[in-house]
Amino acid sequence: MSCIHRVLSRPLWILFIFLLLAESVLASSFSRSIAVVDMNGRTIELEDTPKRVVSLVPSATEALFAMAAGDLVVGLTLHDTYPHGMNEKAIVGSFSDPSAEEIEKLQPDMILLSRFHSRIGKRFESSGIPLVYVDTLTMREGFKMLELMGQISGRREEAAAQIACIRSQLDLVSRKVAKIPPEKRKRVMRLMGSDSIMTPGDDSFQNELIRYAGGIPPSLGKSGHVVPVSEKEWVKFDPQVVYYCGHEGTLSKKFFHKPGWKDVEAVSKGNIECFPCSLTCRASVHMGDFVQWLAGVIYATELSEENTRISPDRAVKSRPLEIELPYVKTAQVIEGTLNDFPTQTLCIDFAEPMVCLSSLTGSVSGITTAGNHYLSPPLWKRPHRVALGDLKGEVCRIVGRDPSACSFLFTGARMDSLSVVKTRYKDMTAFALVTAGVKGNAVRAGVDEGLFYEPGTINIVILTNMRLTPRAMTRAIISATEAKSAALQDLDIRSSYSPRRQATGTGTDEVLVVEGRGPTVECAGGHCKMGELISKAVYKAVKESISLQNGIVAGRSVLQRIEDRKIDLSELVSQCAQFSREERARIHRNLQRLLLDPVHAGFLESAFALGAAHDAGLVCDLQSFGEMCRHECEKIAGYKTDSWTPFTPESFASEPVRTALDALLNGLYLQERKISR
Repeated sequence: MSCIHRVLSRPLWILFIFLLLAESVLASSFSRSIAVVDMNGRTIELEDTPKRVVSLVPSATEALFAMAAGDLVVGLTLHDTYPHGMNEKAIVGSFSDPSAEEIEKLQPDMILLSRFHSRIGKRFESSGIPLVYVDTLTMREGFKMLELMGQISGRREEAAAQIACIRSQLDLVSRKVAKIPPEKRKRVMRLMGSDSIMTPGDDSFQNELIRYAGGIPPSLGKSGHVVPVSEKEWVKFDPQVVYYCGHEGTLSKKFFHKPGWKDVEAVSKGNIECFPCSLTCRASVHMGDFVQWLAGVIYATELSEENTRISPDRAVKSRPLEIELPYVKTAQVIEGTLNDFPTQTLCIDFAEPMVCLSSLTGSVSGITTAGNHYLSPPLWKRPHRVALGDLKGEVCRIVGRDPSACSFLFTGARMDSLSVVKTRYKDMTAFALVTAGVKGNAVRAGVDEGLFYEPGTINIVILTNMRLTPRAMTRAIISATEAKSAALQDLDIRSSYSPRRQATGTGTDEVLVVEGRGPTVECAGGHCKMGELISKAVYKAVKESISLQNGIVAGRSVLQRIEDRKIDLSELVSQCAQFSREERARIHRNLQRLLLDPVHAGFLESAFALGAAHDAGLVCDLQSFGEMCRHECEKIAGYKTDSWTPFTPESFASEPVRTALDALLNGLYLQERKISR
């Protein structure tokens, strides 16, 4: 018999149990139900933490992932491709035109949306699904949005940590640029638009970001998300630095050769920079990252000088790595600061001196530490101004190693995205340690022009449990390079400069091979077991690191692969003179919805594959594919037809892709005409 039975009489015992249960139920109810106020000032009562969130706002999506609440998200837009894990979620369309039907299929218990989503708001306003508006027009609202996401997800502490980190980053830049005299501050303009020069309004968070970076934004007396800039206003402001994101770079070709537009300092000196749209266009978790990067671009020289330094270069913390090789004493990633900005260094310390063969420095003996050093974006201009030996010396001072006994690669990809892959066959073992990123500088060898040098992006360090001869070490570099290119091909990574073509690397890739210890191996080519192990390790590690760094996986949405090819569906539809203004909006919306269907997506994906073969000269006759496109058109239209209009300009894509897009557009156009009749 329990204590309660012995101490209490039956009526009191029943009352006691009832009170305990009631208290438990009430406590559970109070602990789970919350009231949140969204960015429109609306109070939303939530009975519990949502489990199936559809987010139509990329800034809110990345905030949830940053707070380790990405598992709550079931649907997002095609503009949400990072961080790692987003590609596993269902895509419901673009930010500007999400599909209500796709949202409905996911059975959400919350929808995050913005003022741009009035159509979605009206569709679901009586559904009983909580609609939470998360517009962020200022940095203050960006911080408020982070707090809101913390409340909704039950991650208040994580939200507070994110906010504290951003404020710390902003404070660091403010303290550094405060040391730059006012007369040396630079005028900075964010370039926007596709057919005319535009910029954010005076009240935009984008101009706040410029001010935090120490720049002077324009003050045009205009408010709003985006406002026009006249030639007179452009010349009067005379920007010294101009930056843009995405397709906005085409404005430079349209305007910067014309009188007036070409006569400002930024254009004449070539101070025109491109940043990821995920940084320039969102007041979210990466505000601090962008301000630091922008400051590093505006004041590349000034922020590295002693008089702007806040604290000495130093190591801050480290995390160990497991490399099970007898000659590896320790392996770790050391986090530190260089010129006050974050760095990460992979350090592999050996039990005895080794020979290392590096594509960056050649063959070097007496090496006791090999590795890979990450330069964060604010430091990316540094390799242009500092000799390689001096840069290595700075890194060695941070990590406490002897420069004469070190062999390092340098990268712009984070060590958080480091992939360590081990392969084995009987008594043979190979390790590949890879950092990789392919956004912005992927190239196709033999096609793209080499114009500049940046820190290495796909960097590969190879270690084995064998002693590789000089011949084997040299051949290992070829095996690693071939495996890297194979990984890029299987991920459909496009050249940043020739997006119709497959990328083979990033143009700044490096390989470092460690001599090793053990039985001697003479060859590491593709026909040899060691070459096979190295290739397989590199192939897997490159794909994994790209997924971690850029969120790119092989099975990503066809809409994302369209973006990778720099094909703008909105621009394509808007250029079709056969469509009326009202038809263009509907056809663009229906085209995106069509490509959310796996069958139609598969049709365009087959055109991508055929396009690559056709561009390479491997497929010459496209007659049978043309018949397939005709069938696709009729399937969409809903009836047989001889009508066919070439909608897609030659500059948009290769011939098979153009024909496939024409099939989709013709089908939608004929469907539209059938409905209108």
